[in-house]
Amino acid sequence: MLGVIATAIGGPEVLQVTELPDPEAGPGQVVVRVRAVCVHPADVASTTGEIPRGPVPLPFSPGWDIAGEVASVGPGVTELQVGDRVAGMIPWYLTRGNPGGYAEFVAADTGWLVPLPDTLDFAAAATVPLNAQTAHQGLALISTGLFPAGSTILVTGASGGVGGFAAQLAVQGGYRVLAQAADGDEAWVQSLGAHEVVSRSADLTALGPVAAVFDAVPLGEPAAAAVQDRGVVVATRPTPAIVPGRGVRQDLQLIRLDHDLLADLVRQVAAGSLLTRVAATLPLAEAAEAHRRVLAGGLHGKLVLTP
Repeated sequence: MLGVIATAIGGPEVLQVTELPDPEAGPGQVVVRVRAVCVHPADVASTTGEIPRGPVPLPFSPGWDIAGEVASVGPGVTELQVGDRVAGMIPWYLTRGNPGGYAEFVAADTGWLVPLPDTLDFAAAATVPLNAQTAHQGLALISTGLFPAGSTILVTGASGGVGGFAAQLAVQGGYRVLAQAADGDEAWVQSLGAHEVVSRSADLTALGPVAAVFDAVPLGEPAAAAVQDRGVVVATRPTPAIVPGRGVRQDLQLIRLDHDLLADLVRQVAAGSLLTRVAATLPLAEAAEAHRRVLAGGLHGKLVLTP
């Protein structure tokens, strides 16, 4: 099978398309024929050596989120059959790219996968697992602050995958959502149900104080400056410590795979109660180009590779 591996730490040029051994399904596993794999900033960070939890041994295959069909079933598997449509998240923080999703086939534990409704196409499904789970789990950290219904949450990066899901889930949770949009992307963010949309260039300190910040960019201190005393800031990557003295709680949200949560989030996207978007699809062989586009920024939606 064809796959994409990183052979060194560096820019997109370190990604190589190569022939890899066909995977076999072990006990409790299935082999997924990958129809779509999402390209995340985390994939780019893995190749540049900036991923949390330390460096990754070379060579490795990027790719967290996949969607496709079950091609074969391993011993002891009864919950999935050949031909079933599935979406899932490779827990890359555990596999460290062995396996990764940038491949035509992946041997996956059944606990990584959830059923994919016929109403949701592969490319859209591949944008859900990492982004939506991160958003949901980050909001759960905020909810421990016991803010009353109607409290305002600022979501930075609401044009992006995590931020977009965070804005929608916060609205579902009864919060008043103040969402920061990329320039020219205000209409999309408004369609997510945000109560107020502000531009990327807005002075966030003038918008507060808000009860909590979901810092999906993350911006760090400029976003934290908008939160009220004894509020909460949740960031998706490590940021410098917040200026002390105001009692603000600072949390870091790193993804963990939750099978039941993932199944529910995929169902919501399939039903249209959560929105996602794909900026473009590219062949698997153009993974390096996809990484270049992510680094350049300005995307309206996620890039998806289609093996």
